[in-house]
Amino acid sequence: MDPITFSIIRHRLYRIVDEAVITLKNVSGSAITNEGHDLMVSLYRADGSLLMGGVGFLHHLTSAAEACKSIIRRFGDRVEEGDIYLLNDPYTAALHTSDVYLVSPVHYQGHLVAWSACFVHVYDIGAKNPGGFCPDADSIYIEGFSSPGIRLVRGGEIIRDVFDTLMNMVRSPEMVALDISSMIACNNVARDRMQSLIGKYGTAIVDEACQTLIANSESQLRARLRELPDGQWQSRQYLNVGSDISKVVLTMTKRKDELEFDFSGSSAQSTHAVNCTKWASLGGLFAPLFPLLCYDITWNEGVIRPIHMTAPEGSLVNCTRPAPVSVATVGAIQSVNNAACSTIGKLLAASKKYRREATAVWHANHFAIFKFGRNQHDREGIGILTETFAGAGGARTFADGVDVGGEVPNPISRMANVETVENMFPILYRYRRLRCDSGGAGYYRGGAGMDLAITPHDSPDGGIHYVVSGKGSAFPMSDGLAGGYPGAPNSYLWHKVLADAPSHETEPVDWGVFPLRGNDTLEVRWNGGGGVGDPLQRSPAAVSADVDAGIVSTVVAAEVYGVVIDKRGVVDTIATKARREQLVKARVSDVTLGQPLKDRSVLLECDNLDEAVSVSCGGCGESLAGYGEAWKAKLDPIEFPMSEIMSTYTTIDGVILRQYACPVCGALLDSETVYGDDPPLLDYLGVIPDA
Repeated sequence: MDPITFSIIRHRLYRIVDEAVITLKNVSGSAITNEGHDLMVSLYRADGSLLMGGVGFLHHLTSAAEACKSIIRRFGDRVEEGDIYLLNDPYTAALHTSDVYLVSPVHYQGHLVAWSACFVHVYDIGAKNPGGFCPDADSIYIEGFSSPGIRLVRGGEIIRDVFDTLMNMVRSPEMVALDISSMIACNNVARDRMQSLIGKYGTAIVDEACQTLIANSESQLRARLRELPDGQWQSRQYLNVGSDISKVVLTMTKRKDELEFDFSGSSAQSTHAVNCTKWASLGGLFAPLFPLLCYDITWNEGVIRPIHMTAPEGSLVNCTRPAPVSVATVGAIQSVNNAACSTIGKLLAASKKYRREATAVWHANHFAIFKFGRNQHDREGIGILTETFAGAGGARTFADGVDVGGEVPNPISRMANVETVENMFPILYRYRRLRCDSGGAGYYRGGAGMDLAITPHDSPDGGIHYVVSGKGSAFPMSDGLAGGYPGAPNSYLWHKVLADAPSHETEPVDWGVFPLRGNDTLEVRWNGGGGVGDPLQRSPAAVSADVDAGIVSTVVAAEVYGVVIDKRGVVDTIATKARREQLVKARVSDVTLGQPLKDRSVLLECDNLDEAVSVSCGGCGESLAGYGEAWKAKLDPIEFPMSEIMSTYTTIDGVILRQYACPVCGALLDSETVYGDDPPLLDYLGVIPDA
């Protein structure tokens, strides 16, 4: 079609989504929406396929497409102009029951031409615990109301009996009504703007532009995939709920212009609410794929077509009803997200053309801490600590990760101001500051997370309660890249002031419902991003600057980076050289020291995209493996207990850092988090091993 007309329509579609997002945020009164940006708005074709993915949490772009298709299947020719439908059943399309989708058909001159869809994490859904995250849930039946699709608005008018029924099941109907109203307004704006666009250009021309947009996205992604080396990469994520440990295992295979994500080997579904459904897993893998592989491509159905997923039924990543899933978004879904980010990073790092697009894993462990209780305004309050959206950037292949740098799956996430939270809840922040030794060590350091501490203040009931859930604090989850270390995991400490005593006792917590009363303090330490490259190659001056900034301790500087800081706070050059030589020889006893490196960030290189492939060390060029060989299988692993490396890394025994170093120059090429006797994560470049 005419390229000028196509470009105008494409940009109008972008603006429709942007205006709908602005409407949603302005109407909503929830901090998780208008501060944390836990939201999504997108446009869909008449058949429910994704047309224009919007900003917010990208996990929902594909799930909302399935929500539209589910409404089409359920209501068929009963879909009417001016309708809006509500859906939040995870076994139909949603991620968990708290994520309520409102989907609206767009008609023009009596014909269905498109859909708009949006979601927010609704303030409360009547689940066992306020806010919707239910650590004690043993099935979905106590995780709040759950609809596979219900008509909420007909002909532009709210169906009052349906709306009143929903409000009757929640703790804070005023706030939930505001959440629902914001999504209705959002869909109304999207529908009106789509009708205006079609009215100007006509149904046929707009439809042709939409088809062209999808075809272009598919063509662009397939072309990019053909430029990247074929191969197979693995990643693994651990979760712990108390003593119960589960894992998500991913094998990503790239063949020509297609990608296969296979989660075979993941744990069976859990009795705890960290499970997720297959639609949630699909969204979890696309959340990093959209920005990492399609940063300059429109996110729509065309991007989805070259991607395939295998998720065994009955597993942690494809649970069966009625398994509990209320913690899915900060549980299995985020583990899928992290695993996909890790393998995509390895794929990009293997390409000289796209190496600068590769990244270690960002902010791999959300902390879902919901506060509830009567506030200083004598009203019931429910809300989340939005600091989890502040994140921590993974290191890139050309720069350090951004401290408190957000997260890959939500480009617009942020945390609320301290004053906003203190105005809504009877609490006082003692501090909110950068966390030392949280960013993964590397030639490029992972971004730092933060520490925060809150205590009750001006509470009419003497305090509040909070719900804490997630993936635990026993395992680092922000994987490094090319030998970079993972970021430190989350940590939660309940400092209880003892009655009639000047001291207090500290209790680690990470799952359940707890009081915060009197002079007690809740301390939350959140994870940093993964590092990239060998920490022993990092500039001593950069390490010293991190120590001065309080981001790296002198102990980690010496033990991990091999940089010795003297009592004056100055780098001891002679001691640093000796320490680094000692650490390199501990990896490879007959290493050749002092040779110049081609690439100090030390990445693997694939010298040919055709069949005659050689995988070599990016530092010294040593050939490591040939065609059809797993390069790690050729090397002897180096293993250390995580607890011996950094005290922030784990709270249990048996967690290992397994590393692989070049046998000639001794540079680190990969680092894995391992529990027990789990096998190596085998990666192949330039070849697909036989099944």
